[in-house]
Amino acid sequence: MHITPIRLQMPLTQKLFRPISHQLILKDQKRSLKTLLNMPAVESKFDPKDMEFRRLGPAGLKVSVFSLGGWLTYGGTQKGSIVKDCMQTAWDHGINFFDTAEVYAAGQCELEMGQALKELAWPRDEYVLSTKVFFGTSRKEPNTRGLSKKHIVEGLKSCLARLQQPYVDIVFAHRHDPDVPMKEIVEAFTQTINMNLAYYWGTSEWSAAQIQEATEIAEKYNLIAPIAEQPQYNAFHRERFEKEYKPLYEKFQYGTTIWSPLDSGMLTGKYNDGIPEDSRFANNKDFFKNKIEALKSEEGQSKIKKVKELTKIAEKLGANTTQLALAWCAKNPNVSTVILGATKPEQINDNCAAIKLLPKLTDDVMKEIEGILDNKP
Repeated sequence: MHITPIRLQMPLTQKLFRPISHQLILKDQKRSLKTLLNMPAVESKFDPKDMEFRRLGPAGLKVSVFSLGGWLTYGGTQKGSIVKDCMQTAWDHGINFFDTAEVYAAGQCELEMGQALKELAWPRDEYVLSTKVFFGTSRKEPNTRGLSKKHIVEGLKSCLARLQQPYVDIVFAHRHDPDVPMKEIVEAFTQTINMNLAYYWGTSEWSAAQIQEATEIAEKYNLIAPIAEQPQYNAFHRERFEKEYKPLYEKFQYGTTIWSPLDSGMLTGKYNDGIPEDSRFANNKDFFKNKIEALKSEEGQSKIKKVKELTKIAEKLGANTTQLALAWCAKNPNVSTVILGATKPEQINDNCAAIKLLPKLTDDVMKEIEGILDNKP
């Protein structure tokens, strides 16, 4: 009798889970290892170019002498891709420090800069980011502003959510709050650092006495002291920075991240013959109402006359008035970083050229500038 052999079909599960050959496993491992070895051990996208870096106060943190901030620009007049373009341009010039605040455009600035950072995808350890709490975001509930422990901690958490960041490098108290005991303020900022929401904290437009009190409380109660102040400083606004804060530089090596280095555009020369369209004064008429009116005053006309004289010095040095004003600020050794404000990349390109002007500001040139300003504290 002839018996036809029966062909047994391999079950589907057996086909799917057949043992993979040892040679195939080795081949895949070698391919993976080769790919891994060809990858850079450390990802890096930052090139410092000819930028100068300074320590931020007594901390080991180093920041570029020029930085970029979002006040009155990002989230307000500038939104979308232009914000990313400006930040990339700053980065391309060696800028590693970027500044914002909860109050800028009622939180929209943080949203715009946060989205830009996400899209740019720079290594987080290659840039320094700061924000500020105090003013809130225009909400009515009383605990959504000020320097209570509640707002410092929860306000910073909200900032981080808008920025799409796990932490900032430094958080500033945007103003002093007389309604909150200083010990609570210092405790709250210490708590944010202990929670890994920030690495350092600082002050903005605080008096020297308030900064000293905060530092002494930190020392007394084993808390964390502030390391830097964010004050206004420019050739027309010098008293507090150069005179009042002088003991802080000497005693605490206090750092500074200065804002309005061009006096809202006055030191560029753009307002010498009126207010041009698309200028900061034109785009923010209500905010700068007093400054616009002051242009017509005797003091305002005196400033314009001084700017015209400064322009002559700038031209002799192969620069423009804006670059001279920025370099003059950066020349001060107590300036850690000069925060630039820009609505377009071209402004940043022009501003960053000021770095090449620093070596040209000799003692004789600085003396000539002082003769024009005639306002040394």
